[in-house]
Order: sequence, then structure tokens, then C-alpha cells
Amino acid sequence: MNRAILFAAAAATALSLAACQKKDEVANPADPGTSNATVNAAQDATAAGVGAVSAATIGQVSTEAFVTNAAIGDMYEIQAGQIAQKKGQSADVKAFGKMMVTEHTAMSNEMKPLVVASGKPAPTGLDERRKGMIDNLNAAAPADFDKVYLSQQEAAHTETLDLMRGYADNGDDAALKAAAGKAVPKVQAHLDKVKALMAAPMAPAAK
Repeated sequence: MNRAILFAAAAATALSLAACQKKDEVANPADPGTSNATVNAAQDATAAGVGAVSAATIGQVSTEAFVTNAAIGDMYEIQAGQIAQKKGQSADVKAFGKMMVTEHTAMSNEMKPLVVASGKPAPTGLDERRKGMIDNLNAAAPADFDKVYLSQQEAAHTETLDLMRGYADNGDDAALKAAAGKAVPKVQAHLDKVKALMAAPMAPAAK
């Protein structure tokens, strides 16, 4: 457990350094389109690593960490889905973004009374990690958007699936454990859909 937490801290530091590097490149752009896209992709990959470790360790056994990660995960999915509806280049990505807004709003609403009953504080906004992912979505060039969005979605749903499965097995709040178990097949279905979209050619969105 301690090793995993140390890894998460190191990864978080790397994420901060990637953000600083991105700022430097914006201030001194040799090739802004290519360099920023590369840095953003690296930042997203680091964010995915931090999330995977957090979901597989602290979030599975700490009710407060589970509540925080589940709530922020839903907020990220809703915001990212709204962006995908506007910036998606394919009809499939736009439709998936709309589904994420609808289904993660429903999941969040189902969880809220259970969180209140647990007595654990719920976050009201995104953490720096997910803010960075949203920033990278907004910054993605139109030609790259679908790839960036689906890559983030694969990582985010893998993280959420580990979080829900882990808390359903190891959590100490009975109502939240049940909710986590109920969420597992929904999140798995989302992840399966993301992987199918990544593997298949997609029709362009209507103009």
C-alpha cells in the first residue's frame, strides 16, 4: 500500500511538471500544434496512471476517498461529454458524449443521498488532475479530438471500474457498497462501448 501511495505521489509530481512544460511551450512555441498535442497526451497518460493507482488502493478501502473519486469521476464525465457533443467529429462520438452526460448524471444523482447519509464530504468541483484532462479536451485540434476524447474515456472508465469493483468488495459503508456493485455493469458497458468505438471506423457528424 505504501509503495502504491508513493508511486501516486511521484506520478502527481510528474503531472505537475508536464503542466509546467506545457506553459513554457505555449510561451515559447517552436511548433505549437505538434508540441502541445504531444505534451497534452503525455499529461493525460500520467493522469491515467495516477487515477489507476488511486482507484486500486485508497479508493477501495477508504469511504471518504471513494466518495471523492466517484463524485469527481461523474463530474468529469458530464463535462467531457458536453464538450464531445460540441467538438466531436463523428456522429458516434457525439452520441457517446450525450450518453455519458445522461448516464453519469443519473449515477451521480443516485449516489448523492447515500453520500449524505455516510457523513463524508463530497467535492463540489474537479480536482487538478481532471481539470487538466478537460483543458486538454478543449485544446485538442478538431482532427485529433475524437482520438483524445476516446483515449481519456478508456482510461477514465477503467479507473472507475476498478474503483467501483474494489469498494463493492472492500468498502465499509453498506449502502455505498451496494451502489458501487450496482454501478459496475453500467461502467463496464461504457468501457466496452469506448473500446468498440476506438476499434471501428466512425461516420462523420452531420454538419
